[in-house]
Amino acid sequence: MKIEVVRGDITRIAADAIVNAANTSLLGGGGVDGAIHRAGGPAILEDCRKIIARQGGCKTGEAVITGAGDLPAKYVIHTVGPVWNGGTHGEEEKLASCYRNSLQLARDHQCCTVTFPNISTGIYHFPKEKAAAIAVRAVQSFLAGQPAGINVIFVCFDEENYSLLKAELKIGH
Repeated sequence: MKIEVVRGDITRIAADAIVNAANTSLLGGGGVDGAIHRAGGPAILEDCRKIIARQGGCKTGEAVITGAGDLPAKYVIHTVGPVWNGGTHGEEEKLASCYRNSLQLARDHQCCTVTFPNISTGIYHFPKEKAAAIAVRAVQSFLAGQPAGINVIFVCFDEENYSLLKAELKIGH
């Protein structure tokens, strides 16, 4: 089990599974969601439409898995992070659930390497420092309970999230 933090474009990093910060509709959107759908091509949207037909969208804190289309991965795990509403609506637990449920799907599909974006820290306005702490705690807790290791890579598009995650993991300190 290894956890690392890199700065870059999540759509260009090879992994068994790339986690997508999706919206409840699963139909693509802005930010990392739009980038993953654009880079992965129409196959991802096709798979999402099959999930929608079967169960509707995806609820906040939950996760679903699709193929990865043209991305350098086998799967895309779509998870819906919470919109920050002051912290009084279960946002922290819902964010932790995103990480746990994504890792559970990765484990169920025998994934050895999983990349995560900074879930909910963009247009959903989750405070970045809180999000980094929750992400690290949830991932470390999940991985500690697993017999076989999953390597996790936090892929940060911006310097602020990168620095916060490095600090949270005590990398470079």
